Amino acid sequence: MIVKNFFIHLSENQLLNKAAQNYGFKLGAHSVVAGTNIEEAIGSIKELNAQGISCTIDNLGEFVHDKAEALEAKNQILGVVDAIHNHEVDAHISLKPSQLGLDIDYDFCFENIKEIVDKASHYGIFINIDMENYDRLQPSFDLMEELSKDYDNIGTVIQSYFLRAQEDIKKYSNYRLRIVKGAYKEPEAVAYQTKEEIDANYIELIEYHLLNGKFTSIATHDHNVINHVKQFVIDHNISNDKFEFQMLYGFRKEMQFELAAQGYNFCTYIPFGTDWYGYFMRRLAERPQNLNLVVKQVFTKKTNTALGVVAGAFLLGRLTSKKL
Repeated sequence: MIVKNFFIHLSENQLLNKAAQNYGFKLGAHSVVAGTNIEEAIGSIKELNAQGISCTIDNLGEFVHDKAEALEAKNQILGVVDAIHNHEVDAHISLKPSQLGLDIDYDFCFENIKEIVDKASHYGIFINIDMENYDRLQPSFDLMEELSKDYDNIGTVIQSYFLRAQEDIKKYSNYRLRIVKGAYKEPEAVAYQTKEEIDANYIELIEYHLLNGKFTSIATHDHNVINHVKQFVIDHNISNDKFEFQMLYGFRKEMQFELAAQGYNFCTYIPFGTDWYGYFMRRLAERPQNLNLVVKQVFTKKTNTALGVVAGAFLLGRLTSKKL
């Protein structure tokens, strides 16, 4: 838990976030981020599509408290919608309400997301509303519910560390859902605090939605969870068309290819952009072993990129720890 809190603290440091935007790719961020622009990301997506892997694209962004910045993010995501359509790639979009103005004004955010969902709907592109911290949880659900009155190309995320997750997954069982563990620091009044509780709830949520839900995206790098799901769907005669496994770009690449080759639906989470820092720190908070996965993955390519990732995380950590 100490390690998790440390990485969460790093993810929220705006000074380090700015520094990472300037130096991140020099430190090796490209091992976990698929480029600084959509053109570079599309190249990565085409390579994965060729291996039978679909993708979900995240136009990275953090700390948006200015309407002009939120509108810029909206226009960038609209450009991603066009790129998916024009390049005819197998991909959809994951977006964060806070990037599109949720912390500024709910109605302003709603209109921004609606414009994206509407355009994506015309192209038959799915939009996933990513979940953030607890303060943004219910407003994000409200956005999805309101949008779903007019559109059917939207879904969201259920985080297993929240005490209310069991209730939420039942309420939203008719939506396409991504099941994750959660990567923010939350108080015990609203969230489980131990790995054992979070992991147990994670399995229960997956099983419930596999049995009762519309479509389940199982986001994990844990081979134990993956093996459990494989056996569960066999035991309950659940078609492979009802679910997919998801992993992050740059993590356990060989396992991604292996699962796709075995005939499972597989989706890689593709982040792109210069604002990568908060995203990467939360992935380390969610599962510190992810840093080891990046190192192993990159060294497999016989490059020294992993050294940059490790050094960058270490140096940023040292800078912050001196201020604690």
